[in-house]
Amino acid sequence: MKKLSFAGGAVGLKPIVMSLFALSLSTCADPDAEPYHTYSSNDLTLATGNSARMGCSCMFVMEMPEAYCRAWVKASPDVAKVTFDTVNKRVESTAFLSWGAVARFVDDKRGCILE
Repeated sequence: MKKLSFAGGAVGLKPIVMSLFALSLSTCADPDAEPYHTYSSNDLTLATGNSARMGCSCMFVMEMPEAYCRAWVKASPDVAKVTFDTVNKRVESTAFLSWGAVARFVDDKRGCILE
């Protein structure tokens, strides 16, 4: 292991790297920031959001056939119904009556986003 010499003496490289990593993680957290999407521990919200976004990415980014994308986003248990809108490049996923999510294709650089 390399030792770096500073005014206080020789210091190992590993403690410096670990300190910089911890510092970088602490700067990413903003306790006052509001998340764009909040999930209140609801599996159906996660299932519909995931199937909409992944279905959109499958169909409009990876350019796979609809049948392939339907099989790819199928959850177990199969609770989400997925609808592909190829004209507007949108995918809607619903579960029962209260849960749903829509993802749309933005462009080649950003891919699909949840609305």
